[in-house]
Amino acid sequence: MSICLDRRRPPSPDILDPIETASRDEITALQTRRMKWSLGHAYANIEHFRLRCQAKGVHPDDFNELKDLARFPFTSKDDLRQTYPFGMFAVPMDEVVRVHASSGTTGKPTVVGYTRNDIDMWAEVVARSIRAAGGRRGDKCHVSYGYGLFTGGLGAHYGAERLGCTVIPMSGGQTEKQIQLIMDFKPEIIMVTPSYMLAMADAMDRMGIGAGNNPLKIGIFGAEPWTGAMRGEIEARLGIHAVDIYGLSEVIGPGVACECIETQDGPHLWEDHFYPEVIDPTTGEVLPDGQMGELVFTSLTKEALPVIRYRTRDLTMLLPGTARSFRRMGKITGRSDDMLIIRGVNLFPTQIEELVLRDTRLSPHYQIEVSRDNHLDQVTVNVELRADQLSDASVNDSITRDLQHRIKALIGITTRVRVLQPESIERSMGKARRVIDMRPPG
Repeated sequence: MSICLDRRRPPSPDILDPIETASRDEITALQTRRMKWSLGHAYANIEHFRLRCQAKGVHPDDFNELKDLARFPFTSKDDLRQTYPFGMFAVPMDEVVRVHASSGTTGKPTVVGYTRNDIDMWAEVVARSIRAAGGRRGDKCHVSYGYGLFTGGLGAHYGAERLGCTVIPMSGGQTEKQIQLIMDFKPEIIMVTPSYMLAMADAMDRMGIGAGNNPLKIGIFGAEPWTGAMRGEIEARLGIHAVDIYGLSEVIGPGVACECIETQDGPHLWEDHFYPEVIDPTTGEVLPDGQMGELVFTSLTKEALPVIRYRTRDLTMLLPGTARSFRRMGKITGRSDDMLIIRGVNLFPTQIEELVLRDTRLSPHYQIEVSRDNHLDQVTVNVELRADQLSDASVNDSITRDLQHRIKALIGITTRVRVLQPESIERSMGKARRVIDMRPPG
């Protein structure tokens, strides 16, 4: 198979790849060349994509500059499910060296394949991400993302090895053992979901391990949306730099974008491999940089599963680069498919998280229950006291009133608030379960 990728040895872990500091003209020229290849590769080898293009009356030969991408069809999770398991692969199975799959919460999982070159590119962008987050050759990296079909564990693992780190492949769960190994092995870096990092912080508090005794210096957190308030909570409790990494299995896995430790102002997108757009989630119109909408990616170098205009459902905006020439993505405010509509008001879990973390009496753990009473949707926000807070009726009443008022004033919905004792809310070993929807279907 002939491909036009710029394959080369990865740069020294302490020296930036030249494309990271290139001019926008240089980046655009590279993206245009790689986009032309990716569209042609997908069209020639994926029947489902070819038929979608023919239905829209568009062909890869119609692509001449980046704005032409808007003429091509979107790809969604449903496309991958319709072609389950391998119908979106663009290479023969004897060239696929690994398969990952996302959780099939609404049916069949989405299956992702990788060639040897795909694995190599993935390791490169994760190594770049860890380096951007402050990691260096010789650092010890404790990986608490789950291993297996989930892309987090192995994606972090291969990238850390590529950078030259010593990897501690712990995976998720066994919280006390995690902490024991952190204290004994003294890793500088941890890669984990932010919600599980908070669960480990709670356990450290119970074990009498303060921020001053914690050997970790950098936490690279991803796999779920998290707020600036949660960053502050993690950094204060653990005495580390908390850095945001972004990815999703359909595009590659972790390593699509990552914050730079020198600015911590939003993940820089590795635009030499993943071309971003932001669209109006209703109309599909491409929006200008700086405007909030749904994030869409086109892969530029993937062989086994090239994705063209993949709708992530993540809501964010594109921003100019700062520490790197590549553009940044703003904090994800939620997912268009996770948005709750309560009596006509749009509600995202991260909005509740921001308000919960404003109250120093509350822990950062929360859950939102949605039920239906006499045909009206009801929202109950379950929160819990911090371990050092004494619980009595007056304290609980004060917290309830304050949180209900803030939610009503800033979001616009009336809620019930239930104040629970410390450690009452389920701790996640991976992605946190923030919403429990008990409404009947239909």
